[in-house]
Amino acid sequence: MNTPTMRVLSLIPPMTQLNTPYPSTAYITGFLRSRGVDAVQADLALALVLKLFSPAGLESVRSHALAQAEAERTASVHAFLDQFPRYRATIGLVIAFLQGRDSTLAHRIAARELLPEGPRFAALEVYVDAALSEEGGDPLAWAFGALGVQDKARHIATLYLNDLADVLRDAVDERFAFVRYAESLASSQPTFEPMAAALAAPFTLVDEILHTLTLATLSQHKPDLVLLSVPFPGALYAALRIAQTIKAQNPHITIALGGGFVNTELRELAEPRVFDFVDFVTLDSGERPLLALMEYLQRKRSKQRLVRTFVRESPHPNPLPEGEGADAGTVRYINFVEPEVPFEEVGTPTWDGLPLDRYLSLLDMLNPMHRLWSDGRWNKLTVAHGCYWKKCSFCDVSLDYISRYETASAATLADRIETIVSETGQTGFHFVDEAAPPKALKALADELISRQLPISWWGNIRFEKTFTPELCQLLADSGCIAMSGGLEVASDRLLTLMKKGVTVEQVARVTKGFSDAGILVHAYLMYGFPTQTVQDTVDALEYVRQLFENGCIQSGFFHRFSCTVHSPVGLDPAAYGIELIPLPPVTFAKNDIGFIDPSGVDHDALGVGLRKAIYNYMHGIGLDEDVRAWFSHLPGKVPKPTVGRNRIAKALAQPA
Repeated sequence: MNTPTMRVLSLIPPMTQLNTPYPSTAYITGFLRSRGVDAVQADLALALVLKLFSPAGLESVRSHALAQAEAERTASVHAFLDQFPRYRATIGLVIAFLQGRDSTLAHRIAARELLPEGPRFAALEVYVDAALSEEGGDPLAWAFGALGVQDKARHIATLYLNDLADVLRDAVDERFAFVRYAESLASSQPTFEPMAAALAAPFTLVDEILHTLTLATLSQHKPDLVLLSVPFPGALYAALRIAQTIKAQNPHITIALGGGFVNTELRELAEPRVFDFVDFVTLDSGERPLLALMEYLQRKRSKQRLVRTFVRESPHPNPLPEGEGADAGTVRYINFVEPEVPFEEVGTPTWDGLPLDRYLSLLDMLNPMHRLWSDGRWNKLTVAHGCYWKKCSFCDVSLDYISRYETASAATLADRIETIVSETGQTGFHFVDEAAPPKALKALADELISRQLPISWWGNIRFEKTFTPELCQLLADSGCIAMSGGLEVASDRLLTLMKKGVTVEQVARVTKGFSDAGILVHAYLMYGFPTQTVQDTVDALEYVRQLFENGCIQSGFFHRFSCTVHSPVGLDPAAYGIELIPLPPVTFAKNDIGFIDPSGVDHDALGVGLRKAIYNYMHGIGLDEDVRAWFSHLPGKVPKPTVGRNRIAKALAQPA
């Protein structure tokens, strides 16, 4: 293949993460550079936050808040205006502290005298109310101890930023959030209409800043092709605002849209108005479609030989604007079948060009495992593409990011790790696999140990019996500090229905092996799965209580089951005892689909108790209580668990 000569700019749109770059641009930039392409990247999500959360940014927020009628101001806005001089004076200090540039400030922040405190600080009283009031004293002292000044200060600073984010939402842009920004405009939205209306509306303050940042980035990099990576629904609105600015500034710049959200929800895209903002939309792994697209743009291949790419075709060479009798055109999907770029040959991710010293280490939760998602700058890397199991009935096993399983050798992975450490100067890694295969992890651990490569790493796995205590210890010796995995519904009946391939007792033994090796464990938990009864839910929580009680897991999160159109449940609902609710005509996003479960259980009401229980369990509170106490808000009698209170302890005492 001839080497492309164009400059490619990959952008991270708001909002993704604040503690570390979202890895998609690092992956694609590293790949393109390995092919000799002039590729650069920028993180507009971080840049936007740093502009908003600055003295000048807060002045603008204050102006918007003062323009509100007093009766419309929320408690967050009132607290902000009342304490504005303190907010303005401290915002720069807090950002510098969270970036690791002023660690000595921790002492003043931890004393709770320096920073203004808004409604978010009421969360601190949860710990007192739950258990600590019996002993008296400071709940943060309980959480962090006498010497944990840095962490205590980071938690207080995070609450401070969350208060300001609430002010932005309430006074500037009701869609604003650190992660779920304008999510409702995109997530499973059958029509483009709400998004089109939002993009046609006058700029908010957030839009204005993003517009300015986009123009500055264009001026700096002067790209020929811009890649917008949209991993979540909460990044699409800002991505299209960026595209809108680019097209207005220089319509000759080509824009391509891709990423996890696109791969999942836009697979049946038929809305031509999307192409008012972007020129191409690509699906699944971006390497092969992007190579084909660049060849097409350089007239080295025809449009008919694009790969997994949506385009708009207009019946008019120069279509009139909408509303003037123009035909918006039609969307066409082109997929000239070519071999994927092997995972072994995708190159090493690079963070070159991203401001690694400006990310914010946040501490949302007082839990040592849960903090890893928001605290610290982790180098993101994938051990294997796809999932080696690919059977779970709730998962999008029909899609490429799950179904196409490929590995790279341990030597190749270790080479990538060494290169990344050399580039970034940082030795923390988050392996972002759907489920890292045990065989590959063992080989990698052996390679890391043999090379004496001292890194810290964590990742996601299936809690399968292959992870013996001996393997857990080997992974710990290689630098593993934490593991997350899906226990889902802690019920053997439902785990079988899910085709999860594990039992609750097996999960207990595996997680205990990790914990005994000094590795923190997080369990992904689910409720509301088809045919799940109240009894199933109560029993599941009892299992979870015992897993915490016996030191098998240190963290967990309950999420509500969502049926997706690409999962086995969505593809064959009758096999799971449910009936799908027909979707309206879809021309835009398609993913979640409602269903009717004949059990009639009020899972939303149960979810309140589950979330409250898991929150307390993660802080060591309420582990001796009857699990039915967490459902005291429910009408009627809650059934007693059918699980013996020592079931997990007995399972752990038995030989594997």
